[in-house]
Amino acid sequence: MLLSVVVYGAMFGWRYAAGFVGLIFFHEMGHYLTARQRGLNVGLPTFIPFVGAWIQLKEQPHDAETEAYIGIAGPVLGTVAAFACYLLADGQSGLLLALAYAGFILNLFNLIPVSPLDGGRVLGIVSPKVWGVGLIALIGTFFIQPNPLIALIAIMALPQVWSAWTGKTQVPAGYYSVAPVVRYKYLAQYLLLVGFLGVMSETVHQQMATGL
Repeated sequence: MLLSVVVYGAMFGWRYAAGFVGLIFFHEMGHYLTARQRGLNVGLPTFIPFVGAWIQLKEQPHDAETEAYIGIAGPVLGTVAAFACYLLADGQSGLLLALAYAGFILNLFNLIPVSPLDGGRVLGIVSPKVWGVGLIALIGTFFIQPNPLIALIAIMALPQVWSAWTGKTQVPAGYYSVAPVVRYKYLAQYLLLVGFLGVMSETVHQQMATGL
């Protein structure tokens, strides 16, 4: 975390860097706390500048519901942190507004429905074949905003998308066997969160474009 603050601080100033790393920390702690709640052995967040952060699951979820529960918790807590920045900005602080925008975009990007992103882990409970749509969205994002990290994520996602569409996913038998109501619950939560993040991202963008 400290290294990330130093690196980002050299480019954007230490106050923005500290806030940005803090937003990532809240996101990852959402995953960490829910993984611990479900009894999984998990490591604290690991940070790498320009890559982001992740938690190391030392044991994998035993079913798709647990994976979706842990997957959506990161964007939820990350969104709460970004919204707190937005409220504290109160239309006056450009720094806090910039952090809120970064937080909303960061969590919205993470909800692209392709594994290994959080959106893929959440919507995998609906059907792993959704990852194909997410991969297309990821490729589209790369052409709109070229970034080596997006290309790397797409390359990592390809084998999993192929496995999902060929029915060769390497998960325990019954992993995706959940009640329809559970699928609908996570789908609804996902859509509400994506919708909220989309609206807030555009709202903050407009405020920044017009000088608060």
